[in-house]
Amino acid sequence: MEAHVKKSLEEWKEEIGEILVDIDKEYEEIKRELQVYSYKFSITKQVIQSTVNEEIIRNIRHLYHSPFQERFNELKEGIRDLEEKKKVFQMFIDKIDKVKGREDTNSSMIPNEQMVYK
Repeated sequence: MEAHVKKSLEEWKEEIGEILVDIDKEYEEIKRELQVYSYKFSITKQVIQSTVNEEIIRNIRHLYHSPFQERFNELKEGIRDLEEKKKVFQMFIDKIDKVKGREDTNSSMIPNEQMVYK
């Protein structure tokens, strides 16, 4: 592999690595918030189950339970999205490493032979 190609791939890998770090930070923030809402949702559910007054139950559901459940579900979806993003960007890193490793062991290979077009 020519030096300028190798250098460019390394720079791209570093850029993607920075994106992965940002994804990890966001993931941890959402994970912490999800934990909070998990407790809030669980507590309100238990309180509702222990309450017999229907009016109070409706108020609790309206004020707390439904909004907590909605936010909890949004956060879970956010976690799934970030996991998918992380997987995709990690594939970039893996592919870059694979191409560089292959080139290090077989420098006579033509770059287009490495690519699979679909």
